[in-house]
Amino acid sequence: MNNQILIDIGNTNTKWKTDDDFFELPTENFDLEKLPESSNIWISNVSYKTFDVNNKSINIVESQAKYKSLVNGYHNPRSLGSDRWAGMIASYEFSLGGSFIMIDIGSAITIDIVSQSGNHLGGLIFPGLKKVRECFNNFPISSDKNIDQIGLSTEEAWTIGTLNQIVNAINHKIRQLKAKFPDALIFLTGGGHFEIQEFLEFDHIYLENLVLDGLEFYANNMG
Repeated sequence: MNNQILIDIGNTNTKWKTDDDFFELPTENFDLEKLPESSNIWISNVSYKTFDVNNKSINIVESQAKYKSLVNGYHNPRSLGSDRWAGMIASYEFSLGGSFIMIDIGSAITIDIVSQSGNHLGGLIFPGLKKVRECFNNFPISSDKNIDQIGLSTEEAWTIGTLNQIVNAINHKIRQLKAKFPDALIFLTGGGHFEIQEFLEFDHIYLENLVLDGLEFYANNMG
């Protein structure tokens, strides 16, 4: 029996960790019953899936008002997505008490800023690249990704235009935040990172499993 299983259930994909092994599956295909038996299961769930909360081995992690000296800035702390909270917990631990910016690039893109004193100052949420492109499903995507070009076909124009929209929004907001918090470390996670990483204009630390890392910190310190 595994002592602990950590599960990050997103809108599109689900990741989980057992011991030192990582797995990923589309959320629609994820089945908790098929995982190894465990006495302790910690879940961040922002999807449509529901679980038996009476099962004593299952711990559904919700955002709290505080984790150590990290303070949730939302008026209603529980309304902050548990994936963002777990990602901030991991960023808080990895930054060793310094200020940080956390960016999660998935179905939605989230940006959160935390001051050196541990205060979460708020964040932004906007659609990810895939969701933006689904707005007009009759526009096919070109293989060309040169952000500095102008499209010479509808496919190229749509591909380059949507890529510019997302990249410019992220770069612009990070310039604003770094002007106020020049020493803030930037942690980035999410599968959408790979499509836009070459166009980001700031130094960052990419951590593929930041939410799972946060769940592990939470389980070990708050569980």
